[in-house]
Amino acid sequence: MTAIQSRTLRLIFFGTPEFAVPTLEALAREHEIALVVAQPDKPAGRGMKMHAPAVAVKAREMRLPLAQPPKIRNEQFLSSIENLKPDAGIVVAYGKILPANLLAIPAHGFINVHASILPKYRGAAPIQRAIEHGETTTGVTIMRVDEELDHGAMLAIETTPIGADERTPSLASRLSKIGAEALLRVLESMPDGTPQDHDAATYAPKIEKSEGAIHWSETTAAIYNKFRAFDPWPGIFAGDLKLIEIAPVTGHGTPGTILSANSDGVTVATGDGALRLITVQRPGKPRAAAADVLRGVSRL
Repeated sequence: MTAIQSRTLRLIFFGTPEFAVPTLEALAREHEIALVVAQPDKPAGRGMKMHAPAVAVKAREMRLPLAQPPKIRNEQFLSSIENLKPDAGIVVAYGKILPANLLAIPAHGFINVHASILPKYRGAAPIQRAIEHGETTTGVTIMRVDEELDHGAMLAIETTPIGADERTPSLASRLSKIGAEALLRVLESMPDGTPQDHDAATYAPKIEKSEGAIHWSETTAAIYNKFRAFDPWPGIFAGDLKLIEIAPVTGHGTPGTILSANSDGVTVATGDGALRLITVQRPGKPRAAAADVLRGVSRL
């Protein structure tokens, strides 16, 4: 791929969630955004009202051209992209794999901002999976996009530590800003990049609601890492009890046994230690102090 001398580029931007917004804002400061493409509005919440994704909301706010096609393989849509004559395409958590005939349109191809140190954690949930697996360091990879999932050559890697108590929203916010600035630097030269070690690749699949179920026989670290990773969704729950705020503490007993209960919370034995439940929630009830909800209970 031929390098680009530093200049204003004509870009098409594909992104959907809040994570992609800082990159869109950064690109708009220095380059021309010919089109923003986001996923269609979807029903959400108790009333299942239609909600626009964060990127669509931001594009309208910035008065940028916006498309939300239900299908990106549509010939009319592809023709409209081709007519824009983009220098490059940018994709950040768009939510769909881009087809080859779309990837071939921009003069300098597509570039992706991916929230892991590739080739680790390819896939839909790299931030959550890194926290869930107890990683202490993660980062952002700026990479070329090809027809395979998170498979292309790496153009830049920026790393950051994961705090011992850090949860997904905090880490995602930081990585989104790191990725935005790293992409701007890459666009100054558009290098060919370094191939990934595909044999070392790991996969970060989409989070399923059922994964929030915990078992007290698990280790304290495993439960706490799930708690951090699955905030805000799906959260973690023991039976029908959702654990809203918890903390690792010292203790020992039969897993699931309540070891103590006071104004600081309820301490429950795990497979190798204990966790303090601070705030919990029963189905259909408001969040409440664990000591109030579990008064008189000896085992979970």
